[in-house]
Amino acid sequence: MSQDFNYQLSEHLPFKDAEACKKARAIKREDITNSPSESLSIRVIEDDTAFRFAYIMDIVAGIKRALDEGRKKYVLILPAPNPYYAFLAKMINDLNIPCHHVHTYNMDEYADEQGRTAPKTWKGGFQYWMYHDLFDRIRPELRMPESQIHFPSDKTVNDYSRMIEDMGGADVCYGGIGWCGHIAFYEPHLGEPYVGKVDEYLELGSRIVDLHPITVCQNSLYADAGSAGDWSWVPPKAATIGPHDLKNSKLVSFWNGFGAGESMWQRFITRLSLHGPITPLVPASLLQLMQSEVILSGAVAADCSSLTSERRVAIDI
Repeated sequence: MSQDFNYQLSEHLPFKDAEACKKARAIKREDITNSPSESLSIRVIEDDTAFRFAYIMDIVAGIKRALDEGRKKYVLILPAPNPYYAFLAKMINDLNIPCHHVHTYNMDEYADEQGRTAPKTWKGGFQYWMYHDLFDRIRPELRMPESQIHFPSDKTVNDYSRMIEDMGGADVCYGGIGWCGHIAFYEPHLGEPYVGKVDEYLELGSRIVDLHPITVCQNSLYADAGSAGDWSWVPPKAATIGPHDLKNSKLVSFWNGFGAGESMWQRFITRLSLHGPITPLVPASLLQLMQSEVILSGAVAADCSSLTSERRVAIDI
């Protein structure tokens, strides 16, 4: 905040610590990888193409490594679909990698006002695009069995965390930090009863949740909503995994750099989550307590002030 104009943060924001926000905003590019936690590593891949390639390679390498080790099962929690999953399918096909040992659990799926999750046929849903971009592109003889592909739904959500736990937890939980600081669709307002009770918060599992207004706005910027900012396209609720499922993962691997506007909106929330106070009001701040890694694109790692530090040049007309 400017020194000559002070104000309280909006009442609609669950996290209202203005001083913590100021400190997060001031973190420079050269300091962003200085992790405050021994269990959290932070690194930057400057080039956008290299960032996207590294993400796909990370998933493929894990699948192949587990196969070479003769493991019976390799459990992945996967985030919302993006078009680059098609490259993952192509790499699996081109390298002829069997995925019969792979079990996937998607993080979340949209739901209507009554908590009924979107069907596989709805083109705005995560199931639709995961099959379109990934699962249906893998050659049938290489693809993981259908019984090993899972999505949270109104029918499974109450047992979804137990299902993952029964598999021994995820080997890797992939994801990214939401604009409001959410993990999966576990929104910041859900943490209000658990302020000062982090241990209890970390035991919360899958459920149907109300989406925070910031999340509705964020998701209206993506291609699924025509990249038009059409917030009427985004459903009001979702089925989602919880903090318990991240905590139980052997590794949480978050990749911040996909999305609208080169994901520059992630600059601030990434800093607040990884360097700010640990609180359920910023769910991704709990990554500081987990065995986790966060990989940032150059656009996300850039200074928050890089677009506003100098006044735009006025054009005389």
